[in-house]
Amino acid sequence: MLYSYELDTGQEGFYEITDMVRDALNKSGTTSGCCLVYCVHTTAGVTINENADPDVVHDLMFALDKTFPDRPEFRHQEGNSAAHLKSSVIGCSVTVPIQDGHLILGTWQGIYFCEFDGPRHRHFAVEIMG
Repeated sequence: MLYSYELDTGQEGFYEITDMVRDALNKSGTTSGCCLVYCVHTTAGVTINENADPDVVHDLMFALDKTFPDRPEFRHQEGNSAAHLKSSVIGCSVTVPIQDGHLILGTWQGIYFCEFDGPRHRHFAVEIMG
């Protein structure tokens, strides 16, 4: 079952979407299988990381900005090549196992939509496979 979600983002950042993904799982009624979360944009991504300490996502964004700064040598006309690089490194999807009707995530794990070229109105898809 495929579910579509939307969110409005700021300039850059990590937005926890775990509850939205759980919503899709609950709507599906699936008790065993896997869940695919997919970002349909080329300047954003999806990842799993710690959701207990907000400094973790701050540090991730800081490191991505340092690793992929905007450079005058970039040729892409829209001026968002750094966002494309960050998106490619983070990736556009994650897969999470489902067992007994629950996402199998670690104690400190959350699912994040990663914005690298905002502010934007964004979309992502959740596919529940049982």
